[in-house]
Amino acid sequence: MNEMRFAFSTLAFPGATLATAVSLGRSWGYAGVELRLVDGQLIDPSMSAPDRSRVKQTVAAAGLPVVAVDSSVRLTDTEPAPELHRFLELANEWESPLVRVFGGPLPAEPKPRRARLEKAVGVLEAAIPLAERLGVAVGIETHDDFSASSVVAEVLAMVDSRSVGAVWDSHHPYRMGEAPAEVYDRLRPRLLLAQVKDARRSTAHKGGWQLVLLGEGEVPVREMLGLLAAGGYDGWVSVEWEKHWHPDIEEPTVALPQHLKLLKEWMQELNG
Repeated sequence: MNEMRFAFSTLAFPGATLATAVSLGRSWGYAGVELRLVDGQLIDPSMSAPDRSRVKQTVAAAGLPVVAVDSSVRLTDTEPAPELHRFLELANEWESPLVRVFGGPLPAEPKPRRARLEKAVGVLEAAIPLAERLGVAVGIETHDDFSASSVVAEVLAMVDSRSVGAVWDSHHPYRMGEAPAEVYDRLRPRLLLAQVKDARRSTAHKGGWQLVLLGEGEVPVREMLGLLAAGGYDGWVSVEWEKHWHPDIEEPTVALPQHLKLLKEWMQELNG
C-alpha cells in the first residue's frame, strides 16, 4: 500500500493569520495545506499581485505544498467561468495542482435538471484549455446538490479530460445514503482529492448533523481510507475541520492534532 499523505484545510483557522495556520499545521506533522481561508478570509481570486506573492512565500516558508485552492465557484451559477479562470491562474501561481469547485443547485424536474448539468459541463469544457496549459485540474466536490457521487460521476462522464475530476468529501455522500465502496467505485478513475471529516446525526443542529472529532461520529472515514489505500490512491487526504462555518466546534489546536494522530493509527492498522 502507498503511504498516505495528509494535509489540512485553512478553513479550521478563521481567527488566525495564514502564517500561524501553516506554522501550526507543520508543527503537528501535516505534510500539505489546502487553502480556503487566507488570514481568516475566503480567498479572493482578484487579490493583488503583492498579496498573491505573500501567500506563496508564507506557505513556502512553512515547507508545505498547496494541495488545492478552494474556490466558491458553483458550476450551475449564471456566470462562473471568469471566476474559475482566475482561480486556475491563482492556483498555478501558488504551484497547486487543483482548484476545488462546487456543482451548485439543480432543479428536481428531469428536463431542467439535464439542462443545468449540461451548462455545468459547458463551463468545465471552456476551462479545459487553460487548465491544461497551466497544469491545474478542476475538482468537483461531493457537495450541495452534487453531494451524491452519482451526480458528480454523471457530469464527469460528459467531460472527456483528465483535467477535470472529483473531490470526495467523506461526509456528504454518506449523508445521501451512499456507502464508501459505491463512492470509490464511481469516482476512482477521476479522483483528485479526498477530504475527511466526521459527524453524527443531531436534530439540534442545522442540516440535522453535528460535526465531531474524528472517530466520534458515524461517517465511515476508516473504511474510506481502506479503499483508497487498497486501490493505490497516491493523492492527498485533507482534513477539513470547518471551524469557519461552525464556530461552536473544537479549536483547531485540539481537532487537527487529534485527526492526524487517528488517521496515522488507522493507516498503520490497515498496513498491518
